[in-house]
Amino acid sequence: MIKVLDGIKVIDQGTFITGPAAGMLLADLGAEVIKVEQPETGDPFRAFNGGLYSPHYQTYNRNKRSIALDTRKEGDLAIFDELISGADVYIQNFRPGVAGKLNADAKRLQAINPRLVYCSISGFGPDGPAAGRPAYDTVAQAASGLLGLLINPENPRVTGPALADSITGMYAAHGIMGALVERARTGKGRKVEVSMLEAMCHFNLDAFTHYYSEGEIMGPYSRPSVSQSYVFECADGKWIALHMSSPQKFWDGLAQVVGMPDLFKDERFHDRPARIRNQEALIDVLGAAFAQRDRAAWCAALTEKDVPHSPMYNAAEALQDPQALHLGLTVSGRHPQLGEFKTVRSPLSFDGERMTDVVPPPLLDEDRASILEELAERAGG
Repeated sequence: MIKVLDGIKVIDQGTFITGPAAGMLLADLGAEVIKVEQPETGDPFRAFNGGLYSPHYQTYNRNKRSIALDTRKEGDLAIFDELISGADVYIQNFRPGVAGKLNADAKRLQAINPRLVYCSISGFGPDGPAAGRPAYDTVAQAASGLLGLLINPENPRVTGPALADSITGMYAAHGIMGALVERARTGKGRKVEVSMLEAMCHFNLDAFTHYYSEGEIMGPYSRPSVSQSYVFECADGKWIALHMSSPQKFWDGLAQVVGMPDLFKDERFHDRPARIRNQEALIDVLGAAFAQRDRAAWCAALTEKDVPHSPMYNAAEALQDPQALHLGLTVSGRHPQLGEFKTVRSPLSFDGERMTDVVPPPLLDEDRASILEELAERAGG
C-alpha cells in the first residue's frame, strides 16, 4: 500500500470528532498517529453501553495507536514530552485555555520541538466574545448559516450526520499538510488554527456568495430548485433520487421514461426557469408517476435513457451496489482481541493503487508497552 505520509509522526490528543477526524485522515495516508488519552476513561467518545469501544469512537480512530497519559502528572508529562520531541504534528481540539492546563500549549511544545506543526481546533476561535462557549456539531451548523439550509420547514428538526465535526477535521488536516509542505522548505513548524465556525462558514460559501453578489438569502429549497433535484417514493416503498440539472437531453429522457412525452411542452415545465418556478407542481406530477413502479424498474429505465439518478440507499444497501463493490469501498482488519473490524476505505488512490489496508481502532492504552520501548530505544540510540 502506498503511504504518502510515511515517516510523519502525529500526536493526536483530540477528543470526540474534530481532532480525531483530522488525525485519522493523516493516518489513512500513512502517517504514524499516536492517540494520547486520559487514563481509565480515554476519549469521552469511547463510552458506550458500559464499555470503551463505541461505534462513534471507532469511526474516527482507525489506523492509530493508543497510550493513556495524564499530562498534569510529572511522570506522564515526561513521556508526553519525549513523544513531542520526535513528532512532526500535534493535534488538539480543546476549548481555548485548556491546552495550557494540560501542559500542551503551542508555546511550550514548540519550544521542545521547533519543527512541530501544532494544530489547534476550537468551536468559535481562540479569542473573541464567543471563544469560551461550548460548541458541538449542531451549534456550529447553526452559527454558520448552514443548518437553516438543511431544516425542512414543514417538519423542523435536526437531521443527518455530524457534518460540522467531520468537515472541520478535514480542514484541519488540509492546514496541517500545507504547514508540512512549508516546513520542508523552511525547517520550522507552524501553529495551525481552525474553528468549527470558520470551517462551516467557508463550507457554506455558496450561500454567502449568493448574498453578496445578488442580495439573495438562500433557503432549504433554493439549491434543489436551481439544480432541479428530486426524491420520489416508488411502489415498493423504496426511494429514488434525480438530479436533472439543465441539459435538455436529460429531461427528454425522463419524459419518455415516465410515459409522458409531452410533459415538457406544458408551459409550467417547458424550460429551466419555468421548472424552477413550478417545482412543487412538477414534484406532484412526477411523484404520482414514480409511485406506479418498483425502484428497480425505474432505475433500469432511467439508466437506459441516461437520466442522472440513484437509488436512495441506506447504510445496509449502499456498499452492496455493484459499483461500490467494484471499487472495493469496504475494507477490514482484525483486532487481536475484538476480531474483525469493517470500515470504508479512504477515497484516495495514488498511481491507481487504492488505500485498502486498515488497522482497527486501538483499545485504551493498548500500545503503551511498544511506544515506551520505542522511546527507550531512541533515547539509547
